[in-house]
Amino acid sequence: MCDDPEPAVNISGGTEGGGSAAAFDPATADTRAEAVVDRLGELYWQKTYGGRDAFTCLVRTILSQNTSDKASQPAHDALLERYDDAAGDLADAIADAERSELAETISSAGLYNQKSEILIEAAEWVREEFGSAAEFDAFVKGEEPSTVRETLLSVRGVGPKTADCVLLFAGGREGVFPVDTHVHRIYRRMGIAPPDADHEGVRAVLERDVPAEKCGFGHTATIQFGREYCTARKPACLEDPDACPLGDRCEQVGVFPEPGEVVDPADASD
Repeated sequence: MCDDPEPAVNISGGTEGGGSAAAFDPATADTRAEAVVDRLGELYWQKTYGGRDAFTCLVRTILSQNTSDKASQPAHDALLERYDDAAGDLADAIADAERSELAETISSAGLYNQKSEILIEAAEWVREEFGSAAEFDAFVKGEEPSTVRETLLSVRGVGPKTADCVLLFAGGREGVFPVDTHVHRIYRRMGIAPPDADHEGVRAVLERDVPAEKCGFGHTATIQFGREYCTARKPACLEDPDACPLGDRCEQVGVFPEPGEVVDPADASD
């Protein structure tokens, strides 16, 4: 289960980031997707969203690409220890960093040569377009979400999930449901999104069918659920249908308990 101590109240959105409280009741859900998120609301709690520094959040999300949190968190911590001077500007520090030194610093995150280049380019972009990390932060938190997303997607190395995470965790924007590998897998496996939907297709379904104030929670809770129960190769239902708390909500697309086979939903036979 989650290592964080659980608070007394399970909310979604978080007032610090401009969000609002949400009630989790599967019996009153209007869509299957909302019912799943409501059930997750009975299992997990969400942290307050919004309020993080936007450039730091961008850095953290880039480091997390194609790797686990266990690998990327040390890289993030090492980067901040070396480059984050309270009296300065993190974007300036990374823009001026020696690439080989930055690559060494973030080596635990994997693909460190590529990521060091992307981080330096992103930092240079922030400095050129906004003047400072503080002004970039103001842009993310104050501009229209669609404008922020479109702007972020113009930066090399920033894909939809990275842009949406910045909107959610820095901007505290409701209605944003970032789609990582867990979210992509689970909602297709459940039959909520089409089996051949790409990440953007899954996002469109979830942001349409899940109330805006529940999207942030839905993202983080689905990731936790994917780690604990609905893993890529050995989902809990494979050996015991009753082992999954969402078993009654799932169509098991691509999961075949009898032969013990698990395939991507897009590859599942009709």
